[in-house]
Amino acid sequence: MDVKLHYQEKGQGEPLILLHGNGEDGTYFIHQLEYFKNSYRVIAVDTRGHGKSPRGTAPFTIRQFADDLYEFINELGIQKAHILGFSDGGNIAICFALKYPERVRSLILNGANLFPGGVKFSVQFPVEVGYRIAKIFSRKDKAEMLGLMVNDPALSFDEVAQIRIPALVIAGKNDMIKDAHTRHIAASLPYGELVIIDGDHFCAAGNPCDFNREVEKFLIKI
Repeated sequence: MDVKLHYQEKGQGEPLILLHGNGEDGTYFIHQLEYFKNSYRVIAVDTRGHGKSPRGTAPFTIRQFADDLYEFINELGIQKAHILGFSDGGNIAICFALKYPERVRSLILNGANLFPGGVKFSVQFPVEVGYRIAKIFSRKDKAEMLGLMVNDPALSFDEVAQIRIPALVIAGKNDMIKDAHTRHIAASLPYGELVIIDGDHFCAAGNPCDFNREVEKFLIKI
């Protein structure tokens, strides 16, 4: 790996890795770090080119981020982990589980999407316009970040059906991901379950009580 990923770590026990969304960093999960540290070794990672993690020279794609995560857990000596991914972090988690299933204890997918059509038009259209403008004016950094939402992760429901790992799909009632898309992801996972809670796309931060409770209920069963 050409970069050293920055991370925060709290607690002891089975590893629980937290993957943030586009343009964010591990501090998004402050409520989850504090809540789960009593039962798990909680690790919030800054994705390549986000937060305090350097950009490096490798491709800026969801699949590259999944490979980065593989190298990262190897460096920490982690053989298997629960992975909680939010938004693009959820997309990374899916790609990771498809490529490295033996390293995943369980998946928690919050606000993930398989392709741009899974995002509500009111959100996706401005992103695609911004992406084209950034490319025209050679704003590489902006174009790369928006490109993650325009070009990635380019997955199918049939691919998701290959993930034979316990999985929780959790989303807010007013999520920016289409409800039908979220439900289809959950239904495609052979060992998937779905929970919808009050809140929007950022329900882990906006409604941490319900979010953490549902995640904990899921993890206790694993």
